[in-house]
Amino acid sequence: MPAIAPALAVIAWIPGVLLLDRGASLGEQRLLGLASWALLALLLWGQDPLTRLSVGVVVVYASLIEYTFSGYLHVYVYRLHGPGLDAFDKVPSFVPPGHGLVYLAAVVLGRKMPKWSVPAAAVGVSAYALWGLFLSPQLDVLGALWAGCLLWWLWRGRDKRVYAAAFIVVTYLELLGTAIGTWRWQPHNPIFHWIATGNPPSGAAGGYCFFDAAALAIAPVLLRWIRRRRPPAEVTEVPEPQQIAA
Repeated sequence: MPAIAPALAVIAWIPGVLLLDRGASLGEQRLLGLASWALLALLLWGQDPLTRLSVGVVVVYASLIEYTFSGYLHVYVYRLHGPGLDAFDKVPSFVPPGHGLVYLAAVVLGRKMPKWSVPAAAVGVSAYALWGLFLSPQLDVLGALWAGCLLWWLWRGRDKRVYAAAFIVVTYLELLGTAIGTWRWQPHNPIFHWIATGNPPSGAAGGYCFFDAAALAIAPVLLRWIRRRRPPAEVTEVPEPQQIAA
């Protein structure tokens, strides 16, 4: 499999799932979730242990954020967002594995991106944030705040090209998801009402990069801990020649 193939698979998978979800019932959403988990497992099959563990960190962290900020606080809402659904059903079941897929795509692309992609991403997110503040029909303060976060990661992050790739993949995801109607951002943050929000926020990748930063920081520590906990390999005794003869 070509090195960039997992990223291409994710880029193709995103619109497919979002379009299939347009008229899906709750049960059909769960089938899309199972398919997304299966794809994630398949794409991780050929990855190294650190990458697999990093994806696991992202899935856990991002799921906590999703169920808190969408399921309970309603900062953004998904298509099936009725009063009869609990917080878990308000978040489509394909979303948790979807976060793993998006992160994996960013990692794979980041490995292949040139160094100039980092300043290019910084220029891109800055221009997008300025558009959200001064030209967008819906004022986007949250996007500008998150754009500032992304600029920080691009400047001081552990793997800058992963953040540059995340800007591309996440912006692509957010523009598609909101255009198709899979989710919608509230025009004002329910917690801090003064924070106007675009649909989607221009710097949404800056929010996602907190997941990436957590994975890049936590996964190596977890991997070292797991390796230390493993029992040493057993040494099989080779019988002496006379024992074989006996």
